[in-house]
Amino acid sequence: MQEINNLAWNGYNAVSTFSGCGGSSLGYKMANFKVLWANEFIDAARECYKANHKTTILDGRDIRKVSGSDILNAVSLNVGEIDLFDGSPPCASFSTAGNREDDWGKVKKYSDKSQRTDDLFYEYARLIKETQPKVFVAENVKGITMGVATSMLGSFQDDMFDDQSSTIIRTLMACGYKVDFRVLNSVNYGVPQARQRTIFIGVRNDLGLLPKFPLQQNTYFTANDAFNDLINSEEEIKESQYNPTSKIYGMIKKLKEGESGDTLPESNGSYFGLQRIRGDRPCPTICQRQGNKGAGLVHPKEDRELTVSELKRLSSFPDDFILTGNYKRKCERIGRAVPPLLMKAIAKEIQESILMQIKK
Repeated sequence: MQEINNLAWNGYNAVSTFSGCGGSSLGYKMANFKVLWANEFIDAARECYKANHKTTILDGRDIRKVSGSDILNAVSLNVGEIDLFDGSPPCASFSTAGNREDDWGKVKKYSDKSQRTDDLFYEYARLIKETQPKVFVAENVKGITMGVATSMLGSFQDDMFDDQSSTIIRTLMACGYKVDFRVLNSVNYGVPQARQRTIFIGVRNDLGLLPKFPLQQNTYFTANDAFNDLINSEEEIKESQYNPTSKIYGMIKKLKEGESGDTLPESNGSYFGLQRIRGDRPCPTICQRQGNKGAGLVHPKEDRELTVSELKRLSSFPDDFILTGNYKRKCERIGRAVPPLLMKAIAKEIQESILMQIKK
């Protein structure tokens, strides 16, 4: 972390919304950006962000109560002077693993608070319109591009039968931006985890440039690569273990590499979230799996869930990145975070293909 904090500034600034524990912000820092301001509503996530990003102004209000002028005044910039505006609106309403449209419009429990989440992309767009950054980056789950969620996502193509003005794409475009989106897999950007995320990039119309996405790397890293030279503490091992007499421990012992709990006949479908990862492959998506101690991912060789240090390696966080709270909370923070190396690749491409091309 100290090495990252000591990187030379590239001259470009960033602000972040829905910042979580700071995965995106860390990626921007790795790409030599200066993160001036961030917003995070969830108390536990904000505590973690503050522990790792001490020089960033941290706002803890509900995003609905934040105005563009609040952000600009906090960082002493004028409309149009923010280089990169980041945001990862909570994705539970669009995730294929959740209730999707059944939860739209409802206030639901989210981490340690309750809030409505399906409208937060529009709050993000409101702040884009009010601050007019040069470039924006928004991140969400792949599920926003699938099934019924596409009705909220919208299309670039006009439809003579449907009004698309209220869709996410058209709302972002109406803020004055050329917009594009791609589903990127973090495994193609140096992260030993197969995590697919929808990335939106917008470039302000007056700049005359188009959104650009980073090219995929030619190599990928496995779980074994990530665990190389890692030494877990006794405390970490202990918190990742199940009681040897418990039924779930019996299930874990029967799992072979790559198998999930629902494949075992005796599980009756009750252990879907439990999966023993393969050491010779990238880890599957890390997320909070109901009913397990943490992320529900089992070590390739040992009969326990992955430790926090292992999860950090699989998500491309530095070993000394601080995660606060108990084991389950730490796993939640990692499971909700954007892998820093994925965001670093995006930020580097934006710097070289867009920001450096803007005429002074």
